[in-house]
Amino acid sequence: MVKTTTWVFFGMLLGQFICKVASKNRIAVPKKFREELGDKLIVSQGYERSLLLLSPKKWQELITGAATGPFTTGAIRDTLRFLVGGAMEVELDEQGRFILPQNLKAHADIGNEVAFVGLMMWVEIWDAKRWGAYSTKIARQSSVVAERLKKLKN
Repeated sequence: MVKTTTWVFFGMLLGQFICKVASKNRIAVPKKFREELGDKLIVSQGYERSLLLLSPKKWQELITGAATGPFTTGAIRDTLRFLVGGAMEVELDEQGRFILPQNLKAHADIGNEVAFVGLMMWVEIWDAKRWGAYSTKIARQSSVVAERLKKLKN
């Protein structure tokens, strides 16, 4: 029997965009992402010192998936502490901007520019220089990562 996987995604969040951090830590979400995400968003700590940006619906799906298992499991509690404890609701202004909370700016070590990276279901926000270095690193290791994923699926 051949194992097949069907991927169907509508309204995917794709691509990379660089933008400046304006005064008072205002960041403009790229129009392409605003159209998919809406004006009310959740921004949270992410892994590898990034930030996550999601619609409330996708946030609920992410948290529900992360919280699968008993409350007594320490890894689940720690994951929720990290994701939910570091999350903020933000609303975009008329120009598609929001004010990045200082704790999240510090978590991601954001300087003068950010990179928005669309990852189908959510957007990551990185300091632009750190994203450049990290994306170069993962590009060099892409075949190794592909092999690791293949082993996980088997």
